[in-house]
Amino acid sequence: MSGAFVVSVSMPDGSTHRQHVEEGADALVGRDSGCAVVLPSSSVSRCHLQIAASADGFFVTDHSANGTLIGDEALHRETRQVASGVPLRVGPYRLILERPETVGRCPSKPRNEVASAATLELRKRVHRLLLARLDLASLDRAEMDADAMRPRVVQALGLILDQLAGEIPQSVDRELLVLEMADEVLGLGPLQNLLRDDDVSEIMVVDPQTIYIEKAGRISLTKLRFTDDESCRSVIERIVTPLGRRIDESTPLVDARLKDGSRVNAVIPPLAVRGPCITIRKFAKDGIGLDELTSFQSMSPPMARFLERSVRARKNIVISGGTGSGKTTLLNALSGAIPSDERIVTIEDAAELRLGQPHVVALESKPPNLEGKGAYNIRDLVKNALRMRPDRIVVGECRSSEAIDMLQAMNTGHEGSMTTTHANSPVEAVKRIETLCLMAGLDLPSRAIREQIVTSIDLVVQQARFSDGSRRVTAITEIAGLEDNGELVLHDIFSFSQTGIGEQGKVFGFFRSTGYLPSFLDDFMALGLASEEYL
Repeated sequence: MSGAFVVSVSMPDGSTHRQHVEEGADALVGRDSGCAVVLPSSSVSRCHLQIAASADGFFVTDHSANGTLIGDEALHRETRQVASGVPLRVGPYRLILERPETVGRCPSKPRNEVASAATLELRKRVHRLLLARLDLASLDRAEMDADAMRPRVVQALGLILDQLAGEIPQSVDRELLVLEMADEVLGLGPLQNLLRDDDVSEIMVVDPQTIYIEKAGRISLTKLRFTDDESCRSVIERIVTPLGRRIDESTPLVDARLKDGSRVNAVIPPLAVRGPCITIRKFAKDGIGLDELTSFQSMSPPMARFLERSVRARKNIVISGGTGSGKTTLLNALSGAIPSDERIVTIEDAAELRLGQPHVVALESKPPNLEGKGAYNIRDLVKNALRMRPDRIVVGECRSSEAIDMLQAMNTGHEGSMTTTHANSPVEAVKRIETLCLMAGLDLPSRAIREQIVTSIDLVVQQARFSDGSRRVTAITEIAGLEDNGELVLHDIFSFSQTGIGEQGKVFGFFRSTGYLPSFLDDFMALGLASEEYL
């Protein structure tokens, strides 16, 4: 019979949760919702661990694919006896097993307590000693990224802490300090576990001591922090250096991406007044399709069917919305409807699109080198794409003079192309594209640009992020023509109407068809795509 016990879980955001297990029961730990302790991360197996209390501690049985760390030792598909208070590492989570009678007297410490308890000078000294012991600076970066490097670092940190045992405050969790320091050396410090957490969609480092995250569309402050400005800047350099980019006082901001495709923007002083600033936009490992967006209530099934058929009918589409409204996610979902036998060229500042078609050429802009030469911007890539015999061109975002080249591409045999832009309504989106075209310096009159817009763009899909964190398509609008006075004619085909806000700020509303029939309905019929259910 198992006695009652408590599992304390330190979450990636720095918070701690405790789960009480009744006497006579074993605790299953995993990401499956049926487990006693649920850890929602892809690095955690569905049934990762089984824990049973014993007279002398706990019996821990690992059933996982990735294994479990008990202190510094690995446990994989075997059973081991563990004493109360010994930390277990399961993916991005840290677990402490305790008897109920000891919980109040010896509470487990969340991640952020190490940062506040361990003095800055101690952490800096440990870091210097580690560099001297392993000579990490001279190691090949590819080797440092390998999993085989972590045990060497963890072992060296253990020896260093033994050497400094008399200087370490009693309040410091030594095992947790080892894990944090290893992440600082080999990974991205306090951001490492946030990157592993699939529920975190955005990480925002305001300054080294202030880190926010976004979960389920809501932003919250974590208890995590960097040791100092230098450790935060080291993380930025660890991200950008392998990509051939640099960040220093002469180039104090940079855009980059991580290996998993996450988009990174970093700014350092003198531009960032409070210290190094990092913003990481994470993306789902598996692309989200129109069916998933419908299940998330981002759009109605008729809207999804209409958009899919518009893509298949080679209609040119602009997705409009504010920052963080889900434009790139929707663009990726719409791109999934492109037939697999077409040649697609994607153009982005930082490659984020993940198209499943076999014939995709992905182009990415390039900043200037150390001499200030060799830069290739989006406009250069759009011009070059026209020489690559594309069936369709997908531009991640039009934000400058490349808009005029994109319009010309849409109007010269590359129907079915798509892009995004920042605007709060379809009307504003069209005006923004007009403004971006004027930035090209071609000295074209406004009417000529508007005529180009009418003949090039078929649909504007408006995306919005609401106060409860939800993201929805608020309008699907056709650009129908140009009036005699030069004003563009826009007609909504679908729209979303908000009706109120419920408990916990949840936004309520409904999708509707306006009754307007698009002018290209004949194209649907010719391709066998039209049916009475599309509206």
